Amino acid sequence: MFRLPAILFCTACALAGVTLPAAAHPHVLVSVRTVVVADAGGAITALRHAWTFDEAFSAFSTTGLDKNKDGKLDREELAELAQVNVESLNEYEYFSFLKQGRAATKFSTVSDYYLSHDGKALTLHFTLPVDGAKPSLTEAQLEVYDPTFFVAFNFQEGTPVTVEGTAKPCEAKVSPPSPGVMARLSQMGEGFFQSMGPNANPDWAIPVRFSCK
Repeated sequence: MFRLPAILFCTACALAGVTLPAAAHPHVLVSVRTVVVADAGGAITALRHAWTFDEAFSAFSTTGLDKNKDGKLDREELAELAQVNVESLNEYEYFSFLKQGRAATKFSTVSDYYLSHDGKALTLHFTLPVDGAKPSLTEAQLEVYDPTFFVAFNFQEGTPVTVEGTAKPCEAKVSPPSPGVMARLSQMGEGFFQSMGPNANPDWAIPVRFSCK
């Protein structure tokens, strides 16, 4: 049985009639930018993600999608590919893990989503509304990662996570893994990642915490 990330990204490539080359983990690189939407009281109501895929994957997955042959990929031409991504990720909470203490936050189904292409790379834009109890910013921790490491998520440089909607200004602190962790992971075989259990706490997860003035 294939694991979700392999299904997701190989299905995306299948739409374009191509296959990814064989390689060790990770197979796809994703650069993340996130806006954390909160209410005036500081409760998180949604995550607004923008995921930019690496250029190699973007090229593979968009082959043949320029239907009007104008050398550009518009939102309409990318609509089916966007739907494949969103529908496949929905069951797995979009690799977005938001907790307050030990309580895990649930998300509603994404309704607004689309893919854009800047001539080199694809970016998937989508909003995840919080379903049920809304965690407090100052007590919450956000992580975006693939437990199988088929896909490597990294937050963009600069200010990749911002907060909007609060009465007081709030900031996000992103704590990436050490270079040693990534070097060790690059040497691991497929068997290591296949053996990862559903409750594992992978050290490639990147925690994000928040503070408000």
